[in-house]
Amino acid sequence: MNAQKRVTVIVPSLNPDEKLMKVIKGLEELGFDDIIVVNDGSREENLCNFPDPCEHPSCTVLTHPKNCGKGAALKTAFEYFLRNKEGREGVVTVDGDNQHLPKDVLACCEKMLEVGDLVLGVRDFSLPHVPKRSRFGNRTTSLVFRLACGMKISDTQTGLRAFPRDILSDMLEIEGDRFEYETNMLLGLRERGIKLSEVKIETVYIEENQTSHFRPIRDSIRVYSLILKFILSSVIASLLDNVIFFVLHILLGKEMQLLCYIIARAVSSVTNFILNKKTVFKNTDNIAKTLVKYYVVAIPMLLISNFGVKMIVDAVGSSLEGISASVITTIIKIAVEFILFLLSFRIQREWVFTSKKKK
Repeated sequence: MNAQKRVTVIVPSLNPDEKLMKVIKGLEELGFDDIIVVNDGSREENLCNFPDPCEHPSCTVLTHPKNCGKGAALKTAFEYFLRNKEGREGVVTVDGDNQHLPKDVLACCEKMLEVGDLVLGVRDFSLPHVPKRSRFGNRTTSLVFRLACGMKISDTQTGLRAFPRDILSDMLEIEGDRFEYETNMLLGLRERGIKLSEVKIETVYIEENQTSHFRPIRDSIRVYSLILKFILSSVIASLLDNVIFFVLHILLGKEMQLLCYIIARAVSSVTNFILNKKTVFKNTDNIAKTLVKYYVVAIPMLLISNFGVKMIVDAVGSSLEGISASVITTIIKIAVEFILFLLSFRIQREWVFTSKKKK
């Protein structure tokens, strides 16, 4: 049996124009016979652009009475699929703006059925016709994923994704109802033991993507919310740590630098632990168990930071005294800890504060 008969297509849509029906007809012509379209609270004047199931028996239209967001639309479709499509082996999500070619949708389905991974249809952002905001947004997100999460993903913003059936329950547990859901989905792969594959697809932009519902500022904040909250938590703890360290360094002198580190880090680390557990990762595990894991990471980080700073200070500022020595030492400490910050995010997200066991 070919892939078109084994995979259900999901198309989330808000206020579509005539391009939605082009997507539907293109998929049907290629042989896809099970398509779930989610009307995410569209305006009355746009309802005529949704497929009529009587004319398109391959289509099921699910409707949100009000706009809930792309993430919510995908979750609605995932839930419907799991309840009603027992014979299907997976789903593929497709944007309704006609920027995913049917042949590429099929290629992603075939790859997913072959390897059993979550498959991303990835675009080439180096091409000259790619809008600048899309090129910048994807490169920024890809860089963040690589530095903070250790994940090399060519296209973090693609809406063309093929999911094997057995991971959809995990996808329903991931937070987010709007554009941030697709980013959170990728962030949650490692802790759930889900593998990722990529398929190169044709890079299509119609009218420079002007019909996109992505709001650059508001939705970017949502997309980066987890990382931004972690950064804010780290900044608060770092400011507290460095202020305490600076004051103690002046009072006690550089001979007591390790003691300054320990006192400053003790206060700031407890603050950071509380913020990360309750606000950033929303971890519900036993506090004592999680605290032990946190300090298994934090104490080596403290020693590495202190050792690294001491070596650099001895090399470049050993002749400095008083306020100058404290200023230089604190600046070097901030630089060293920025590097450790990236490593810390990955360890805390994937081990310390994860509540989900890998499969």
